[in-house]
Amino acid sequence: MSKRDLHLVSRMASDPAHFHSALRRVAAGVSVVTAGLGDDITGVTTASLISLSSEPPRLMINLGRQSSAFPLIARDGWFGINILGSDQLALADRFGTPHIAGRTKFDGIDWSRGTAGIPLLQHAQATIECEVDEIIERYDHAIIVGRPDTVELAPRLSSLLYWNEQYVEVDRNADLDLLAEVSVPLTHVR
Repeated sequence: MSKRDLHLVSRMASDPAHFHSALRRVAAGVSVVTAGLGDDITGVTTASLISLSSEPPRLMINLGRQSSAFPLIARDGWFGINILGSDQLALADRFGTPHIAGRTKFDGIDWSRGTAGIPLLQHAQATIECEVDEIIERYDHAIIVGRPDTVELAPRLSSLLYWNEQYVEVDRNADLDLLAEVSVPLTHVR
């Protein structure tokens, strides 16, 4: 890209639309964060799951404070991470819509309670039940650090990604040849 081309797409980071356009270029795994105990449960779709540390194991999510899950996580001190597979686009849409609220998001889908009582989605690629380690509230969001308590893995390996305002399905078995063509050799990973 020439300097002239770079100048044509360059804008101040304070331009929200341009800032969001830059962040849309990051592909991220899609998860449903579940929260609540008893009958007061909910879930929200997110692409903000990050591994914070492996020793000790900690993960981090970022939720809007207006999210239906945030007050339940703050109240109960627990949340679930449900990492979605390539065949779970309908779940991502269901938990991502603001038109369905609370417990009704779970109607007609397979789910069960984890050891702490948090709802976890059946057939997810992985489920992680977490105790809250820390909540950091900044601006209109909350960074939530979780201490994994239980982890369950599905035998099938696939992912649902979010990139450039759309879902992208990656199935290791179906896409193995394509993934081999585009993968970066391990010698380049640092």
